[in-house]
Amino acid sequence: MITSCTKGSFSEEENASLSSSTPTLNHRSRAAQEVLQQQLTDDPTLASRMEAIEQFTSPYQQDLPAFKLLKNGNIEIPVVVNVVYNNEAENIFLSQIKSQIDILNADYSGTNKDISQVPSYFVPVKAGDVHVRFKLDTVIRVLSKKTSFGTNDGVKKIAGGGITPTDPETKLNMWTCNLSNGILGYAQFPGGKPATDGVVILYNAFGITNLFPYNLGRTATHEVGHWLNLRHIWGDAQFGDDFVGDTPLHTGANFGCPASGARSSCSGSPVMMTMNYMDYTDHLCMYMFSAGQKSRMNATFVAGGPRNSFAQP
Repeated sequence: MITSCTKGSFSEEENASLSSSTPTLNHRSRAAQEVLQQQLTDDPTLASRMEAIEQFTSPYQQDLPAFKLLKNGNIEIPVVVNVVYNNEAENIFLSQIKSQIDILNADYSGTNKDISQVPSYFVPVKAGDVHVRFKLDTVIRVLSKKTSFGTNDGVKKIAGGGITPTDPETKLNMWTCNLSNGILGYAQFPGGKPATDGVVILYNAFGITNLFPYNLGRTATHEVGHWLNLRHIWGDAQFGDDFVGDTPLHTGANFGCPASGARSSCSGSPVMMTMNYMDYTDHLCMYMFSAGQKSRMNATFVAGGPRNSFAQP
């Protein structure tokens, strides 16, 4: 476990040893880190690919002018929504799907209404517009015999009762389904196999729903952050490293709605950025990315980056 109170660089050894924070009782969980650990076990070459991505990403996080390479100032990402359902409640309406696309566009453009709640001490490092836009491309629906899915990517395979991804190198595939074990969603980080690339979200946490406190579509905002190479803000370890310089060190994951100004127990007691989309707080209480996270996400799109295919004309 990483116990240092300083942020460092990525290494294969650290990546393989990251330990996931365990959600407290009555809190649902996201499972991207657990999925990553399993993928690292199943694919011995993944760690080296992710290390290469990290080595590529690090210089771009320090060189903002490089992002002039982005076309038209924004990256537009076509989204394929794969609805895998076993009953009509899981066969979500198009209006719910569109609400999720709207939320992603608001959160990634910094036009979400609650952005005004960012505390004054974090305003200088607020990302604002990440310059990523999402456009609904296709909705695919499949009636499945499976009553629920886990994190083994069965929902992404016909043989597993799901749907195979559509053009994953040029389209973001999102799956909605019934997830077991209290999981809200999970994502695949850059570097994984195209056949499983994308984001999976619990059907009633996708878009605007009545699943309070996970009813505002921020599960997808969080998971798409992983898809764009963001780690959890606490680095999946006590005082862990999320590889972003302007996010403060966290004691661990935060849940619920912590009071503004909550401090880490790390040396120096830094104020935690609990309202960051990459924490585990309730949807109502997460409403910002940092500038460093923006740079890290943008780096995936530049020439040679793992999501560069989305930046092509």
